[in-house]
Amino acid sequence: MHSSLDRHSPSFRRAAWRLGLALASLASVSASGAFAQATDAASTDQSAAAAAAGSDTVQLEPLTVVGSRENLESLPGSGAFIDAGEFRETGNITFNRITARVPGVYVREEDGYGNFINVSIRGVDGSRSNKVTLMEDGILTAPSPYSAPAAYYSPKLGRMSGIEILKGSSQIAYGPHTTGGVVNFLSTPVPASRAFYSRTTVGTDSTLFNHTTYGDVAETTDGGTVGYLVELHAQRSDGYRKIDGTSRDTGFTLVEPMVKVFLEPGTALRQRFEAKFGYTNFDANESYAGITVADLRADPDRRYAASRFDNMEAEHWRSYLKHIMHPTDDLRVETAVYHNRFERTWDKLDGLAGAGLRTNVAQALLHAPSLAVLQGTGTGNIFTREAYREHVATGVQSQLTYEFDAGSVGHRLDVGVRLHEDSAEGTNQRKLYSSNGDGTFTQLPEDPVQIAGPQKVTATAIFAQHAMTLGKLTVTPGARVEFLDWTNTAYAYAGATSTTPTSITRTRGDESFATGGVGLTYALDEHNTLFGGVHQGASVPNPASYSAGAFEETSVAFEVGLRHRREAWRGEIALFHTRFEDLLAPQIAVGGGGLAPTQNGGSAVARGVESLLEYDFGRAHQLGHGLPVYVSATWTDAQFTGIPTRLGNGSGLFAGARNGNEIPYVPEWKLGAGAAYVAEKWTVRVDTSYITKTWGTGYNDDTRLNDNGTVALPTSVDGRIDSLFLVDLTGHYDLTQNVRLVGGVQNVFDERGITSRAPLGPRANAPRFVFAGAEVRF
Repeated sequence: MHSSLDRHSPSFRRAAWRLGLALASLASVSASGAFAQATDAASTDQSAAAAAAGSDTVQLEPLTVVGSRENLESLPGSGAFIDAGEFRETGNITFNRITARVPGVYVREEDGYGNFINVSIRGVDGSRSNKVTLMEDGILTAPSPYSAPAAYYSPKLGRMSGIEILKGSSQIAYGPHTTGGVVNFLSTPVPASRAFYSRTTVGTDSTLFNHTTYGDVAETTDGGTVGYLVELHAQRSDGYRKIDGTSRDTGFTLVEPMVKVFLEPGTALRQRFEAKFGYTNFDANESYAGITVADLRADPDRRYAASRFDNMEAEHWRSYLKHIMHPTDDLRVETAVYHNRFERTWDKLDGLAGAGLRTNVAQALLHAPSLAVLQGTGTGNIFTREAYREHVATGVQSQLTYEFDAGSVGHRLDVGVRLHEDSAEGTNQRKLYSSNGDGTFTQLPEDPVQIAGPQKVTATAIFAQHAMTLGKLTVTPGARVEFLDWTNTAYAYAGATSTTPTSITRTRGDESFATGGVGLTYALDEHNTLFGGVHQGASVPNPASYSAGAFEETSVAFEVGLRHRREAWRGEIALFHTRFEDLLAPQIAVGGGGLAPTQNGGSAVARGVESLLEYDFGRAHQLGHGLPVYVSATWTDAQFTGIPTRLGNGSGLFAGARNGNEIPYVPEWKLGAGAAYVAEKWTVRVDTSYITKTWGTGYNDDTRLNDNGTVALPTSVDGRIDSLFLVDLTGHYDLTQNVRLVGGVQNVFDERGITSRAPLGPRANAPRFVFAGAEVRF
């Protein structure tokens, strides 16, 4: 449904009314079950009932997307569950390395430390993960999932207890971005009893990592249970890149405290209250600017002198209050109220100013006079743009799960509703510097601060999913509908030196869209299960894009696969085919200033085969030690279709795309393999990964043409992304029952290559990294 910009209805009250109706329906069902439970309990011994309620902590844990590796067997689609134990063993805390063995998940590396993740699932655009639904503990975690979905914040994996990934079957219960998939980060849970854990490692480039938790549970006076967890996660590094002409480092510091508490009162109604409060403080000397291909081949860790002023400071506050109740054994209701706030100021190199110079940094890298200014050896002016952004997301969501039997058919009904509101606003300020030609820069008068127009979305999402099991067959149809009310305010300025806007335009609109599908599983025998499904997905543009005429991107995804599980074997193979319509083409403003409105442009198809095989030789042959191995492979053919000529020639990732061109940053092959030797007190393992070459933009060439066929200004965002083969060697030794020594080498052979050209030129992957440390637990 396209925007109706002249509508000024009371959107928040209308959305609240929709939510109220839905919650009333849930409450009526829940209340009837609770009343029956309470009536039955009244005739029993109250203290016994309270004791039973207090002892059922595990059953009242919050809902998850997958839950465990074992639960993967019953999913009506492909997914993955990665326990923290797996990635702690390798020392990896970056999303691209942790998911290297997960088929169908592609990650564009940016800073080498995982601070900015760009996730693509089965061929969708991975820019800032804005086509993937990111959650933490089942709650939307992108700064503004609707108003500004680009994830400049993502949960840090070093503090997580697990990662859940859904691919083909994710379009029903989770949104708003369902053309790609779902990534749910699981924070550290409250322990079942008193527990202390701390992991500290030191590594190359003065890198320090620490994750410490302490928690306990106790009985309350009424026979219930109360528990708490206190956590501190911290990282710092000097960074591996070096800036010309200065000793300033390119590293970062990160501090993340968190507190989580729960209460299960000793009442007849089995219920749990849980609250979480977390905070992130992040400071990084990170830049968008790349370097030329020739300079990267000579020194992949180099940064040009003009990027010395780049710095990002960010804070993130996250909190929720959850209520979980089991009125009856077959009925469960979980409700959460949440509030997230993210603020960041990023002052980064944004362009050049002056006669004869290329304004855009990516174009300046291919223009000798402009390149000399960036390197500090030529004279001319550069400018940074200090972009302040404030994101606020608040909401309430509730999900009811009801399981029952009707004759020989088992049923599980999941119904959920979410009322969500988020906003994004900020300011921009251009700061000018003059290159003196000797590697130094002189600051010039700053331009005035300008307002970056506020964007706001109020969204109501409702879904229903019904799993029906008859013998070996389970069929799961479902549907999801979302209602959006959006507001966009655009401030127009005559130029960067203007102090007041020439115009302020406010537009509003209402949107609605529906998605759905059906998945199934069929147990061939106790070891083999078929699965498959067809699902429709959607991805929503932000208010600025709606205001400019954009509308939802849609997809239809098919998949079919086979799972095999035996004592020492675990395997899966899946074939997928996804067609995207009305692609939301990401556009990056050529002159800087952040993201321009996205545009709909053409269609695309992504198809492929995913496979994963795991086998433990030690377990299978009773060797007395573990010898697990794994091999994963993904073949993907992702290309543009249905484009009349070519997409617009801005500096977005899809720019210049034509029919048959490959979608950028989606490799044809992604391979992973590894093996470990697991003894009683020690383990050593090797993990390898390989990806083939990809393209930096939709143009798929090193020279871009204008729409009229003339040669456009060359830009370094075009061109090849290198293939890369990486090897990690890690291990541990249990010094005592409570102390474990850990260490390893990541990227053993120091393989380097171009892993990103976006947004402002080529950058390389992280070099060899050596680390060592210890884990303590009691």
